Amino acid sequence: MRKIIVSGLLLGIGVLGAQEAATTESDLIKVDVNVVNVPVSVTDKDGRFLVDLSKDDFKVWENGKRVEIRYLTTGEDEENTPPLRAGILLDLSNAARLYYKTYKESIGDLAYQLVPEDGRDQGFLMGYHSEVDLLVPMTNDPYLIDVRLGAVKHGGGSAMLDAIHLACTNQLAVQDYQGLGEPRKVIVIIGDGHDTASKHSLDEVLYEAQRSQVTIHALSTVAWGFHEPGEENLVKLTEETGGRIVQPLENPHKDVSGYLSKPQDAGNFVYTVGTGEYNAAQLQALFDAIKDIVGGIRKQYVLGYAPPTPFSDGQFRSIRVEMGLTKYVDLKIRHRAGYYPPRVTTP
Repeated sequence: MRKIIVSGLLLGIGVLGAQEAATTESDLIKVDVNVVNVPVSVTDKDGRFLVDLSKDDFKVWENGKRVEIRYLTTGEDEENTPPLRAGILLDLSNAARLYYKTYKESIGDLAYQLVPEDGRDQGFLMGYHSEVDLLVPMTNDPYLIDVRLGAVKHGGGSAMLDAIHLACTNQLAVQDYQGLGEPRKVIVIIGDGHDTASKHSLDEVLYEAQRSQVTIHALSTVAWGFHEPGEENLVKLTEETGGRIVQPLENPHKDVSGYLSKPQDAGNFVYTVGTGEYNAAQLQALFDAIKDIVGGIRKQYVLGYAPPTPFSDGQFRSIRVEMGLTKYVDLKIRHRAGYYPPRVTTP
């Protein structure tokens, strides 16, 4: 029986390299950078993360051509896992005022889990309203992010897409290819997905995310019983980059006793508090959502393969990952839709 743990998931594809040293008369080191690393997560129908799969369980195609998987690593192998660069993008528009008090502590918890103190992982905090503000630049001190969360101000519209674009082109900008040391890059959006003030389009933002190998996750702030058209933006951003959208306030009280559905004078049905457990249900839902996101980032498979053609063409390449196990059980596989070849500097 396969071991399953309850966690979140992530997925994305970061193009990393495999280094091989060869001793020559001049003691030069040759580096094979023509290798693609594909982070992949697999969950069952209940969202539980499978943690003991092997290389033989996966099949990978690039641009429709089957490729041979050279190796597989897991999130448990911290020694060989590339460092993390994580950005928290916080909605500071007028519409976000209502939920921020509820989410504030959870966002702080997220910062501490993504950027453990004195570790090699780093993160930054960015806020967006009618404009975009870099609130805390890249740091390995989560306390700086947590403190800044207590001093944010809301107002204006929402420039979510501009915030993602700036995060990808500035804090997570494409650099010369670093081989095995190439950091994993993620963005976590905390908002409802609406955008009223951005200059960049959704397609432009997706291009920059894929070019920089950035995986986008989203913690939706849309309350249960409401609908925000902007959530479609979050769905597309996360699916195309291999991330996940979680909706902690989507019927958080479904397992809590004491809620009664009562017809109101206006004719609609609403849930009213029966036992005073509403806050507890919200906090538990937020805790589970943070666990899902962090679990997916911290625990993932990375499949390495050599691409069918060299990186020099610079063209977008699609990726498809399948598993033979899907014929036996209902599984969800998440990975980036594709990538742009990295910039490689010849030594």
